[in-house]
Amino acid sequence: MKGQWIGSYTGSTAGTIIVNIDERSSHYQGVAYLNESDKAVPSTAAFFKTENKENAFQFRTNLILPIDPLSGTTALWDGVKHHYSDSMAVSKYADVAGFWGNDSLTLSWTTDIEATGTSVLPRSMADKPSGLVALNKEWRAYQEYVAGLERRRYLFRGQNKPWRLRTSFHRAGRADLTRFLSEDIQVLYKHLSARTKHVFNLEIPNENGAFFNLVQHHGYPTPLLDWTYSPYVAAFFAYRGISNEQAAEADPNDKVRILVFDQAQWRTDWNQLLQLLAAEPHLSIGEFMAIENERMIPQQAASTLTNIDDIESYIKSKESNGKNYLSAIDLPVRDRKQVVRELGYMGITAGSLFPGLDGACEELKERNFEI
Repeated sequence: MKGQWIGSYTGSTAGTIIVNIDERSSHYQGVAYLNESDKAVPSTAAFFKTENKENAFQFRTNLILPIDPLSGTTALWDGVKHHYSDSMAVSKYADVAGFWGNDSLTLSWTTDIEATGTSVLPRSMADKPSGLVALNKEWRAYQEYVAGLERRRYLFRGQNKPWRLRTSFHRAGRADLTRFLSEDIQVLYKHLSARTKHVFNLEIPNENGAFFNLVQHHGYPTPLLDWTYSPYVAAFFAYRGISNEQAAEADPNDKVRILVFDQAQWRTDWNQLLQLLAAEPHLSIGEFMAIENERMIPQQAASTLTNIDDIESYIKSKESNGKNYLSAIDLPVRDRKQVVRELGYMGITAGSLFPGLDGACEELKERNFEI
C-alpha cells in the first residue's frame, strides 16, 4: 500500500486525487489530496492511518483541511471560506473503505456531510525502466552535441543506468511529505545543528533550501533531485562508481545516461512552488545558498524540488505542441577510462567536486590505482 497513488475520483464531486502513504511498524499512514475540478468547491487534504496492514481496510480519517486556493497548501476553513459561497461547507471526517493490490488501490468514502466518492488508482510507474528514447553517442559526439546547446538553458544529470527520474526520498519507499517535515527534518535539525558552524533558520526559504541541500549531499534521502549546469560534471557523475575493470568487461550495449532538462522553458511555462506541501503535483527548480556546503559551487549545482514519485511521467505529461522538456543521451560504459581521464584534464575530479579528505582520496585512488 505504501507509495504514491495518483488518479481521478467521482461521486458528489469529481477531480484528481493524490494519495501519499508511508508504512509504519503496525499500520499505514498518510494524506490524500482531493483537487476539485469545480473551482467553486474547495479542494481538501484528508489525513489518515489504517487499523493494520491488511489488504482490505476500513477507517475513519483524522483531520480534513481545505486547500487555500491562493497558496495551494492546507489552511483552516475560517481563513479561506471567504473564497466560496456562504452555503459551502467542508467535511470534518470521512469513513473510508477499500482494497489494495500489486497494481491498484481502490477507495470509496462517505463524509460527515454525506459527500461520497470512489476511485481506482494505478500504482506508480516510478520503479519501472525509463521510457525515454535516448540519443546514443560516443564521447566525442557528446562533446560536439553539448557544445551546440544554449549556455545555461539546460540542466544535466548523470546516472549509472537509464533509471527513471526519482528522488532518493521516494526511492526509499516514502511518500508522506507531511511526516518528512514534522519528523525527519526536526530530528535532522536537532542533530546537525551541533555539527555545523551556521545555525540554519528554517523559516527563511533560502536557508531552508540550503539545509535540505546539505543533508541531501551528505546522504540523507530528500525530495530534492540534484542537477548541474555542466554537461561535463554530469558525465563525471554518470561514470562515478563504475570501476575501470567493470568498464573494460562491460557489454558494448551497456550505457550510462545523461538527462537533459530544459529548465529555462520549464520555468517559463510552469509555476515554481518552492515548498513541499502543495496539494497539486509540481516540479520546481531551486538554486539555494551554499551554506556549509562547499560542493555546490564547483558542481555548478541546481536542484529540483517535487512532491511527485514518477518525475519522468509527470514531465512528459506536460509536453504538448512540440515542446520537449526532458531528453536523454546514453554513453558507452566502456568509454569510462577515457572520459574520466579527459575530465581530469578539465579539472573535473573527485577532489575538485568534493572538497575535503574524501574527495582528495577518491581522486588520488583514481590516479594511482588501475581499478
